[in-house]
Amino acid sequence: MTTTSPSKKPQEDRDVAGVRARILDAAFAAFMKTGYAATSMLEIARRARVSKRELYALVGNKQQMLVASISARARRMQVSADLPVPHDRETLAHVLTSFGRRILRELTDPAVVAVFRLAIAEANHAPEVARTLDSVGRETVRAALRQIMARARTSGLLDGSPAELAEQFGGLLWGNVMVGLLLGVAERPDSRDVAARARDATATFLRLHPLPTNVTMPRQHR
Repeated sequence: MTTTSPSKKPQEDRDVAGVRARILDAAFAAFMKTGYAATSMLEIARRARVSKRELYALVGNKQQMLVASISARARRMQVSADLPVPHDRETLAHVLTSFGRRILRELTDPAVVAVFRLAIAEANHAPEVARTLDSVGRETVRAALRQIMARARTSGLLDGSPAELAEQFGGLLWGNVMVGLLLGVAERPDSRDVAARARDATATFLRLHPLPTNVTMPRQHR
């Protein structure tokens, strides 16, 4: 009976992870060049320098490769709501501004923009690309923003549906940024532009949603 020594197991795991990553990179490159529907498993295997058997063993079929390759890139969109619970308007402004900066920085990354372009290009032939992107990436951001709005409403800082509030803030934050990036007519905003857009979106949002009239904030002790 042959056993694998403990020292070899981590190395084997790293080797498998490396091959799997290479397959996913090859699959995504093929999807971007040829289109998801037109890409064959043989083409992915050739690009990844592996056999078709290894493709199925390490990742799965083409649909699973699509989900895995988008998921790997969509992780950049998974911005958690691990920010202070807002108990006053100043803290709420800080939370929204910080969250807005993080969203803009991650979602304007070229890898994420490439995923959106793939979803648009395959909308008719392979609608599962868009569905995967929406469920894996965009919903994570929407859920985190809804959570922030729900916390603010519980603290008496906002009125309204968290989903509608999140949608409005997102619209103020994004504007036409993604459209310009997808069309290739705009540059990715730098850190200064990102910070300014997040501040402006927050200021406009809070002007549109003043403190509810039935709420009295406690005075701060001096």
